[in-house]
Amino acid sequence: MGSVLAVVSQKGGVGKTTTAVNLAAAFARRGLKTLIVDVDPQGAVRYGVGLRRDHSIYGFADYLSGECALRDVILPTALPWLRVILAGTVSDESDHLAYQSLVAESDLLPELLETARQRCHIVVVDTPPGLGPITHKVLLASQHVVVPLQCEPLALQTTPQILRGIQSVVEVNEQLILDGLILTMYEPGNPASERVVEYVRQHLPANIVFRQLVPRSIAAADAFAAGQPVVTRTPSDPAAQAYVNIATSLVERMDG
Repeated sequence: MGSVLAVVSQKGGVGKTTTAVNLAAAFARRGLKTLIVDVDPQGAVRYGVGLRRDHSIYGFADYLSGECALRDVILPTALPWLRVILAGTVSDESDHLAYQSLVAESDLLPELLETARQRCHIVVVDTPPGLGPITHKVLLASQHVVVPLQCEPLALQTTPQILRGIQSVVEVNEQLILDGLILTMYEPGNPASERVVEYVRQHLPANIVFRQLVPRSIAAADAFAAGQPVVTRTPSDPAAQAYVNIATSLVERMDG
């Protein structure tokens, strides 16, 4: 039986999707059968996961609405062990309320994740920002969760809120483990960035903060623009190496 790893954040723009895509790619590079599921209606996974140019536009939302069968929305990537379910056509719509309501009212999401667990080593889920009904539903069906935290002062203000929200789910889903915060977009020598790292290290338990810092990286931005994970496009880049090391830590915890 595999594990579901939720990638959640209180706000957007903190490297959530980049983290989800690169962890999934790092798992797949280790030979682990991996599925990444995008339930964020913004649908950004499609831009960086390594899909063919002629890939299908359909995804989870279209399976949820009954427009597509599950087998039709599971897409291959450039990595043999990595498959993806995109958010689907909802990402081209301006109003996501109907999608959010359908996810909240249906049991298809937890059923899909449970089925995927039985067939994969790791299922990575990219969730919408915040702890709304979609993210809450994902956490109830997950065994592990990581929280990307941008190394800038504003991000610190949202940290207690997201941690409290996860703790409230843990009280219901006893299988859920907070593996930790991943400090992203770190800029060595930038005083604000350094202060955030220092504050987090001093005020949060060491076991819920990953030691590896993910630096702000031109290569990572270029990889996403090219539609690829940085761990496969530029594996020697410091950001790629950080994600590989974090993936290694997560696999060790899951196996333990």
